[in-house]
Amino acid sequence: MSRILLPVFCAFALTAFAQNPEMGQLDASPTLFTLMAALNAVGYSADLSSPNNHPLRDAIRAEIAKKNLASLGPIREFFEKHRKRTDAEELGQYVSYALTVGDPPNFKFRMRDVEIPPDVTGMKELTPLLTAFYKEADIPDLWKRSQPAIEQYLERYHEPVSEAVLQVNTYLRQQTSGFKGRHFQIFLELQGAPNQIQTRSYGDNYTIVLTPSPVPRIFDIRHAYLHYLLDPLSARYSEILERKKPIVMEAKRAPALDDSFKDDFLLLVTESLIKAVEAKLDHNPAGVHEALLQGHILTPFFSEQLPIYEKQEQAMLFYYPDLVGAIDLKTEETRLAQVQFDKQPMVRVVKTAPAPEPPPLTGAAKTLEEAEQLYTARNLDQAKTQYLEVLKQTEDTKLHSAAYYGLARIAALQKDPEMAVRLFQKTLDLGPEPTVKAWALVYLGRLSVAAGERDQARQYFQSALQVEGASAATQQAATQGVELSSK
Repeated sequence: MSRILLPVFCAFALTAFAQNPEMGQLDASPTLFTLMAALNAVGYSADLSSPNNHPLRDAIRAEIAKKNLASLGPIREFFEKHRKRTDAEELGQYVSYALTVGDPPNFKFRMRDVEIPPDVTGMKELTPLLTAFYKEADIPDLWKRSQPAIEQYLERYHEPVSEAVLQVNTYLRQQTSGFKGRHFQIFLELQGAPNQIQTRSYGDNYTIVLTPSPVPRIFDIRHAYLHYLLDPLSARYSEILERKKPIVMEAKRAPALDDSFKDDFLLLVTESLIKAVEAKLDHNPAGVHEALLQGHILTPFFSEQLPIYEKQEQAMLFYYPDLVGAIDLKTEETRLAQVQFDKQPMVRVVKTAPAPEPPPLTGAAKTLEEAEQLYTARNLDQAKTQYLEVLKQTEDTKLHSAAYYGLARIAALQKDPEMAVRLFQKTLDLGPEPTVKAWALVYLGRLSVAAGERDQARQYFQSALQVEGASAATQQAATQGVELSSK
């Protein structure tokens, strides 16, 4: 009689982020593993024929099918009783259950009855059934022998997740993994139908559950991590946001916007801010307009405000009340009055094959990128050293102009306007990229305003408006500068 043998490995595999031991973990969950093994054995067949399934799903199904388990009958009845309209909803209720109960073999609920999520309240009878299955199917042995496959899959995510978290922390100037006592967790479950992502926020725990996919779901993880960091801020400053709430009536006009955003203004604010940050991090200005048309009505406002945030020194944790306090209802209502919202939600398609990655930056380009990251984090002395290193590493005038632009901004922050002016002029002399050129002119205009030279300032701002290829944020800053210098 043939038997599928899974390699032997250690019992538990916990992989923490290397950059920060306090960061949420990237793991597999023995509770989810047990639950999905049971569900697959009693009729959970979503996308069972998909080539994107992980081989472990079939391997565990085959192992359990060889055994005549008395515990499967009651679990099958429970499964049929709790069938849902869609595969995602069906999986979702079991993810909620797994994140609500404790570890095997007892699977005891960790919450009081009043705290149990609504989609789990009718699932208490599953606990004794799962306890019996855990023992009868010898799940500890299957879990142990599945570890090489789990570890291999976790490794695919480890580095890109760490980079995504670092990217967000750098931009938000986040020194810790969030508010004290909160925890960010990612679970990979290889027995689930492919291309699924489920997020839950229970108490102080923010959890993502991912199933196999051809390409790691790093965008979705980064999006969830942004929620983990920014959701508490909207709650903390809800009194400020409550005064801005009338603008939500504009969002109610958006057919494509999910009702959860229309009913929860704080959630809508956070999602709008996240869309703006993502567009910034991904160098995708078109994403701002796409988010607006989908109904995330404050994304353009936040996109315009982020350059202001970048130029000051506070972390988002402390700058947030100033950011949301600047929302002007009349201005936003005027902006939104003529918007024709999308009628259908935009669907992000999961890639079926890895997209070709751009070649990694090397030499002076890599040094420049590192300098920009240091500047964004306001490590000005280190950033200055890296910008100067760029000048030594290459003769490329475009890279030189970008380096001088970085040095000029540092001089401006360090209250050395004369040096800043010289460096911004040097930037322009070297024929910079359009965005750098326009911002250099805006900075020169602002420095001229500060020096009382309003005519000169107006010329700089008007020149910035004429730069082809400049960003919308730069054009707005230049327009405001023209108005300021004309007073």
